[in-house]
Order: sequence, then structure tokens, then C-alpha cells
Amino acid sequence: MTSFAARLVIGLAWVLAASGSVAPAADPADASFRLAQEGYQYEFPRDHGSHDSFRTEWWYYTGHLETAEGRRFGFELTFFRRGIAPDQVETRPSRWSVDQLYLAHLAITDVTGQRFHFRDRISRAGLGKAGADATHLHVWLDHWRAESSGGTGGQQTLDAKADGVALSLTLDPAKPLVVHGERGISKKGAAVGQASHYYSFTNLATAGTLTIGTETYRVTGTSWMDHEFGSADLSPDLAGWDWFSIQLTDKRELMVYRLRHTDGSSDAASSGTLVFPDGRTQHLSASDIQLTPLDTWTSPTSKATYPHRWQVSIPSLELLLKLTPLLADQELRTTRSTQVTYWEGAVSVEGAEQGQAIKGQGYVELTGYAERIRQKL
Repeated sequence: MTSFAARLVIGLAWVLAASGSVAPAADPADASFRLAQEGYQYEFPRDHGSHDSFRTEWWYYTGHLETAEGRRFGFELTFFRRGIAPDQVETRPSRWSVDQLYLAHLAITDVTGQRFHFRDRISRAGLGKAGADATHLHVWLDHWRAESSGGTGGQQTLDAKADGVALSLTLDPAKPLVVHGERGISKKGAAVGQASHYYSFTNLATAGTLTIGTETYRVTGTSWMDHEFGSADLSPDLAGWDWFSIQLTDKRELMVYRLRHTDGSSDAASSGTLVFPDGRTQHLSASDIQLTPLDTWTSPTSKATYPHRWQVSIPSLELLLKLTPLLADQELRTTRSTQVTYWEGAVSVEGAEQGQAIKGQGYVELTGYAERIRQKL
């Protein structure tokens, strides 16, 4: 990697904070990239692929896995693409030019063993080391990859291996994909272009192998996939975001994100989506959602203090959920790629709806606690 690319990655750290849910808001000074705006028409399998006309994009997987003997794991595998404006690209037209950067994070939560493992990587498009197809899902960084068999909701495969941890998984959609937001955009602010295009597979039947050290485990479970793209910078009064993906035992799923101001309050653009068993969706605005931290945890490594347990309430549905981390320390410190420290982890879910007990599982991402998100390159 050139020194230019290394400097660029450090400057991009805030926007590539491994979020599967929050794309940043538009930078009016950069007209090199397309803005996410209302009226976008999705077309699959094309939209599973890369969107190089947008500046930032990610393909994001999390899931809960278990062996036949009952050993439990969580996993995260995320690929990021970051486009570089033409006037910032050095050494054109050489094959070594850096006009697309790719970064990836891999994390495994060994719930039974109470250990957390994470790895990260960076490369650039060119010479085949990293890239993404524009016509269907096929994104890779060295030997890490995510791809599908085509179509709107075909089978997907994940492979990643690094420094004693690995996964090789097959994911089959149990429900159709869902588009978040309204009128084709997921808002991240009030201005035109402060948005992203964002869809998810919220229920993917998963099977394959997971390796930690010398032990390889055959696992099955359920995963969640996000794909999001836009061209944006966060508003300067935002410190970070909290994102939640929840899979309930009654076959509903819930996605919620909270854009967090520096004073701790929620931005009005925060929102969510409730997915019903038949695949229908209900958009949730910021006023529909109540998020309450119940405890805190302080990282012994970064010294950052994160909310540790959560209460998620949707009063209009009489839905009240409590989320508890399956392992306290699920903090990623991505010194080899995005230079960002964030908490991303598997959680258990318990609660009630209209007086009836309900359970589930999920993933939570917390950014901007170890350091405030930087706004510019």
C-alpha cells in the first residue's frame, strides 16, 4: 500500500466505522459522486453489486451460530468500498492508481469459551487484490469474499481466513430482502443528499464451518446481511451512532439506528424497520422508538465506556425488549484498516409484547465512544 493510501485510510476512519446501517451525509463540496435521493429504483441482482458512482459502500454480515453439541458463536464479516475523487487519485493512468479502496473486518464471538477474536484488512482495487462486481454480489479482498448465485434472493457464500480464525458459510434467504426508509432512501439528516440506499436480508439460514486455532466446528444458525451505499459526511453535531438488528422467535425482525448528538440526544433522522413474518415491513420514525441504556462497560484496552445493556421500546406496538451482550468485551480496534475502535457484538433478547413473553437474538454496534467521529479527510 502506498503512503498516500495509508494517509487516506486514516483520514477515512470515521466513515468506515464498520457500520452496517449508517451511511454519512452529503459533502456539498465534492461533486464527483452521486447523491442518494428519493425515487431510487432498485434492480436485482444488479444492486447486490458495487455502485462506484457513490463514494461509500458496505456489505455487512452478522449472525448467531451453534454446533450440534450446543457450542455457541457470533460472527461479523464486513466489506467496505471507498471511492476516491478523481482529483485525489495519484499516478493515473497506472494500474497502481488508487481510485477504490477496500477494507474488511472479521470478528468471531466464542460465546461458550467467552473469547472474542477480530481481524481486519485493507487493499485497493487493481491487480486483482480487491474488488467488487457491478452486476451481482461478488466482493473480495485477497482471499476474503462474499458472493451469491445470482437473482434477487439467491444463495450467498462467505469465506474469510486470517491468523488462526476462519469461517466458510452458506447463507440461504428464508425471507425476501427488505428496503429501509421511505421513497427509496434511508435518511441520515435533513438536507438533500443526507441519506443512503439501504436494504437487508434479515433472516438467512446459515450452515458451514468456523475455525478458531486448531479447532474447526460445523455450525448452523441464522444471519443478517446489510448492503448500503451513499456519498456523504455526517453532520458536525453528531458524535456517532447506535445500531441494532434483532431477530425474534416469532419470525419478526427489527432494525433500529440512533444517530447520536454530542449531547447524547437522538437526531430526528434516526429510524427503523419492523419486518413481519410474511416479509411485509413497517417504517418506524425516531418518535416511534425509545432506546434506554441500562448499564455501562469500560474497555480495559481503549478505556472507552459503552452502554452495556439496552431497553428497546416501540410504545405503539406495546413492544418492550431488553438486550444483553453475550460477552462484555466485543470491541474491535482496527489498526490494520480503518483505524477506528468500536463495539460490535452478539446480544440476547428478552421482553414482552402486549403482556406476552418474547425472546430473540441480535447484534449491536456502537460507534463514537472511543473517539469522536471525524468529519473531514
